[in-house]
Amino acid sequence: MSTTAGTSSMGIQGITETDIANYLANSPGFFERHAELLASVQLTSPHGHRAVSLQERQMEMLRDKIKGLEQKLIEMIRHGQDNTAVADKLHHWTQALMLTPHAADLPDVLVRELLDRFLIPQGAIRVWGADDPFASLEFAQPVSDDVKIFASSLTVPYCGVNAGFQPVGWLDDAGAARSIAMIPLRDGTSPIAFGLLVLASPDATRYTADMGTDFLNRIGEIASAALSRLLPAG
Repeated sequence: MSTTAGTSSMGIQGITETDIANYLANSPGFFERHAELLASVQLTSPHGHRAVSLQERQMEMLRDKIKGLEQKLIEMIRHGQDNTAVADKLHHWTQALMLTPHAADLPDVLVRELLDRFLIPQGAIRVWGADDPFASLEFAQPVSDDVKIFASSLTVPYCGVNAGFQPVGWLDDAGAARSIAMIPLRDGTSPIAFGLLVLASPDATRYTADMGTDFLNRIGEIASAALSRLLPAG
């Protein structure tokens, strides 16, 4: 009875490469008893077609692994530096709000400092239900019931394309807003919003529907706490 050469996984008389690999893996003393095999094994280098020894091939694999780990370390350091830079900007923005002596100036300071520190092209804010002394100021101008309902319906900031939302009209150049973020302002844990912060960019990818909103949530919480000074007491 004769046999024909099959796939590379089939060996002689039914012994497969897997059988050989399992035997070697479970027989650590094999290469101690046949140490001369290690010196004679020749493999193809991944960096060319030349033959290299097993030891040299192992060294190449180790160098590649170290290079990959170094790249991951560089990326971790870069992400850490980016996070530190964002935290510093958030800190200075919060500090600017806390150092604003007059409550009436808070909305302008909030938007101006936010745009400047985070390089955001445009922004606008509206606060409804502000106390009477602020009623004539720009940020307290009336908004429609639709906007109020929309803001209260947002459980997380809206991020995405400019689809003709009314609040985009608050911007200086609404036509240049290709992507926007809209952040509801709430008094503590109240489900009812008392205002809305709008951020906009001519870059359609700046604010997208699939982006994380944790940072924008934090912006909203800090802005809401600062602007609560504009609301009637009690």
